[in-house]
Amino acid sequence: MSNQKLDQLRSQLDDVNLQLLNLINKRGDLVKGIGQIKEQQGTNRFDPVRERAMLDHISNHNQGPFEDSTVTHLFKEIFKAGLELQEDDHRKALLVSRKKKPEDTIVDIKGERVGEGDPSFIMGPCAVESYEQVSTVARAVKEQGLTLLRGGAFKPRTSPYDFQGLGLEGLKMLKQAADEQGLAVVSEIVNPADIEEALDYLDVIQIGARNMQNFELLKAAGSVNKPVLLKRGMSATISEFINAAEYIISRGNENIILCERGIRTYEKATRNTLDISSVPILKQETHLPVMVDVTHSTGRRDLLLPAAKAALAIGADGVMAEVHPDPAVALSDSAQQMDIPTFQSFMHELQGHRV
Repeated sequence: MSNQKLDQLRSQLDDVNLQLLNLINKRGDLVKGIGQIKEQQGTNRFDPVRERAMLDHISNHNQGPFEDSTVTHLFKEIFKAGLELQEDDHRKALLVSRKKKPEDTIVDIKGERVGEGDPSFIMGPCAVESYEQVSTVARAVKEQGLTLLRGGAFKPRTSPYDFQGLGLEGLKMLKQAADEQGLAVVSEIVNPADIEEALDYLDVIQIGARNMQNFELLKAAGSVNKPVLLKRGMSATISEFINAAEYIISRGNENIILCERGIRTYEKATRNTLDISSVPILKQETHLPVMVDVTHSTGRRDLLLPAAKAALAIGADGVMAEVHPDPAVALSDSAQQMDIPTFQSFMHELQGHRV
């Protein structure tokens, strides 16, 4: 008799479980609808005042056997799941999302097709210092069969007293050196007002880590017909990084390359901490090509090669690193730039990754 009663209670419990499941899913549908309306209105999905009111309403109607604190805990978990459901819907809507566009985006830079399979390499000095300097590096880059030359003309520095770059004149020097070797120019722009004038001198607009959330700059870069190399901010989450790219693509420019360049942690052995796991995450979450800047992530010349090998091994579409004819006299980041013999050895080690 007791076994029969136990079976009856268990059967009733199974029915209640299914009723709860149906109600939870029905609540999920309602939450998604609310989230879509809030998205259209531009309001925050999480409303703590509304949550507190719902919890109070539930507690006032609680007749046991669970304590109010237990019921509150259970419903907080349900509310949390509902908020995550709204956020998932928000992510699905992103134009950079893999769900929005399943196939890979390939960024064509004067014939160099970043993201098509073979790794790409962006090499050059931290800062443009003279025509002779960038010309020497450009020849070395060309000799290695590469096509993408980087160099900083506008330099946002931590200290206002550090070398700030040569500005437009530096960009002209970089363009001249690149044209002589048939290379494409990758250079950072820090001010939206400079983009229009700079378009004649560069092939890829780089947006640096310190400007990843300069939203006016992102929108300006998204409004022109030039590929954009977007670096991850030093304290940015992957979600924030992806949303920064969304600012660019939302203005019509889909030619975006994401660049992991290390994040700030408590570790002091390297300049930053290379978040190597971000590469496969970004490639799963977005359809954009992903590169790794091994120079700024490590800040150490002796770690550039192993970091580059790790980047390519984990699926990065390319590597960015800095090269200077004489790093000892460089006006910025002398400790992390390769000299030309080191660069040649670096590329020789990585040749196996190129077809």
